[in-house]
Amino acid sequence: MKRLLILLSLFLSFSLQSQQIIPLHEQPYLDSLQNITTTNTSNIPKANAYFLLSNYYRNIDSLLSRKYLENGKTFIKNNPFLSAKYDFYKAQYYLDRNKAKAAIFYEQAIKGLSKFKTEESDLLQSSAWYSYGVAQKDKEGYPFLLKIILEKSIPLAKKYKNSRSLGFLYTQLAVILMYNAELKKAENYNTKALEILEKNYPNSAELFFTYLNSANNFCYQTNGDEAKKCLDKAEKLIAPYPESSVNAFYYYSKTLYCITKQKNSEALPVIEKGIFYAKKFNQNLLAQMFYFNKYDILRKLKKYHEAKNVLEGILTEKSLALDLNNRKTIYKQLSILSEEMGNSREALVWEQRYSGLSDSLNTENIKLEINKIESKFNAAEKERKIATLNAEKKQKELEVNKKNSYLWGLSFILVLALSLLLFFFIIFRKNKKISEQKINDIKQKEELSLTKAILDGEERERERIARDLHDGLGGMLAGVKINFSTWSSSHLDAEKDQEFYRILGQLDSSVSELRHVARNLMPESLLNFGLETALQDLCEFYIRKDLEIDFQAIGIEKDLPVTIQLNIYRIVQELLANAIKHAEASNILLQCSQSGKNFLITIEDNGKGFEKDIEKTSKSMGLRNLKNRVNYLRGKMEVSSDTQGTTVNIELNIDGE
Repeated sequence: MKRLLILLSLFLSFSLQSQQIIPLHEQPYLDSLQNITTTNTSNIPKANAYFLLSNYYRNIDSLLSRKYLENGKTFIKNNPFLSAKYDFYKAQYYLDRNKAKAAIFYEQAIKGLSKFKTEESDLLQSSAWYSYGVAQKDKEGYPFLLKIILEKSIPLAKKYKNSRSLGFLYTQLAVILMYNAELKKAENYNTKALEILEKNYPNSAELFFTYLNSANNFCYQTNGDEAKKCLDKAEKLIAPYPESSVNAFYYYSKTLYCITKQKNSEALPVIEKGIFYAKKFNQNLLAQMFYFNKYDILRKLKKYHEAKNVLEGILTEKSLALDLNNRKTIYKQLSILSEEMGNSREALVWEQRYSGLSDSLNTENIKLEINKIESKFNAAEKERKIATLNAEKKQKELEVNKKNSYLWGLSFILVLALSLLLFFFIIFRKNKKISEQKINDIKQKEELSLTKAILDGEERERERIARDLHDGLGGMLAGVKINFSTWSSSHLDAEKDQEFYRILGQLDSSVSELRHVARNLMPESLLNFGLETALQDLCEFYIRKDLEIDFQAIGIEKDLPVTIQLNIYRIVQELLANAIKHAEASNILLQCSQSGKNFLITIEDNGKGFEKDIEKTSKSMGLRNLKNRVNYLRGKMEVSSDTQGTTVNIELNIDGE
């Protein structure tokens, strides 16, 4: 249970850090900011007030937050310091929406703020560096975030020894160590934070959160008595403010305490209070964390059906399940719960989803060599398959040509006969039209059949290679890694044999790479969660620092045949690849919508465009394969391109195959 709590607490803890730390008595604070925006005539106080209001509302009301941010921008008036602060708060706005964008604006803010040698500038830089690490955490990992805090944020805050910022950073450092099971080290940093905050800021929100994090850490150490002391201190701070949005966090820590002390019945009303506050202030992720703890308690009380309903509700609501680690945990718990309820078949289904998701989590770092080997092998197999199909196509074309030759000979005879009888001439013309129509129908059917064979062959080959890599080579490499790990735990010392563990890490990265290759060949998210989720994952895969992709899905149904979903996925994949690789676009808009049996795809980019006759002069098979898939779905495609960018509109008929 301890391990499970630590896993799920990650998202609670980091939701704390992405928040603005504001006074516990929120309303006077907000009123004072609003008063500045309406009465103060100076640009700087007004800009600061609007920025702080934007930061406060960013997770409560995104539209209002954006409005306040842009209002603050109007008061910059060529002030470079305010311009840097605007970049910082814009990054704050994007932090929980688009981490890649947030990271870019944090970098701009740090660059601008570094030109000023003031306390406010240094502390803002410290906060920007820390938030930049949070934004990059999913991409770079926890060691990167830890390095940023220790080498960038804390040195800036330490210049002002007893600042709130330093106490806050010690608390967040403790949270990271706590999540990584370094509980004693986390306790030391919480103690450092308390030494600063209790003495200098005894009624601050920073102190309140430090008490809660300390209580959580003691809960994970199963030290309920010490946790209770911290909770009591936090309760004393928050009790005068029952309308504060941070009450939900207090009740979450109290829930952990009840679970630690095995007071399951007492925990349920605490959870309900926490859910009330979380929903009141739109803290959706935190609300789902409460529901997860509610499930755990109901399961312990053997109320299996209620527990199952709560867990399935978490999956449906999606806030918690969007993260793959959380979704994997939920699948595992549903498998265990189904087994306890005596439903072995359902337990197996959830276990299979858990196992599949475990593999898909290892898709972040791609190894170039394996990708090259796979691409070379896949290309050779594809060329062999295409050569076979082209030979079949030529044979069929010969047969059609023979039929055409026969018909032309017959036509010649009929033309001679028309010199004698006009009646026979009219009959001949009618027969000729009918024959040509039949030939066209035959050609069209044969071309569609050939296209289907090519596409089916490609997908079968992709699936076979993905299965061989995943089940064959992947299983062998995973077995080698497990054997090495088992042997090293009893024969090697982690500090003395660091080179061995570095090589073991490289082997682990190779296994992750191989699974990523297999996933690219056959998109697992499409098979498990449907077309919309697969397209969202595809867009997120391509997004990087210099590339923004805006994906919009409208009315996509989940019951489309898998073959149609797969063809649409390949069409979008080719369109995105063209925009990124050939057009060198930095901004892409992708819209996919469904209306009955019509499926529309629109993609716009700001790339360099291409010439109208590119499909005739280019040797690339990408555009040809794209047209084959569009024709296979009886669709039509329009392309508009110039030096300002390219727009592609595709309309597909998905009424069966």
